Amino acid sequence: MIKVDYQRCGYCGACVGVCEPLVLQLIENMVVVLDENKCKKCKACEVVCPLNAIKVE
Repeated sequence: MIKVDYQRCGYCGACVGVCEPLVLQLIENMVVVLDENKCKKCKACEVVCPLNAIKVE
């Protein structure tokens, strides 16, 4: 499961840039989880987030 803490998120798009299966998208200044079933659980989005706003469980 991918959890985005929208209180912390700065909508920089860093997570979207490293998401290889394109599970995350930046739409209208909001990070949107499109299809969590495609997530490889690599945690790249979690690692690259400068504000620690993403958690992959």
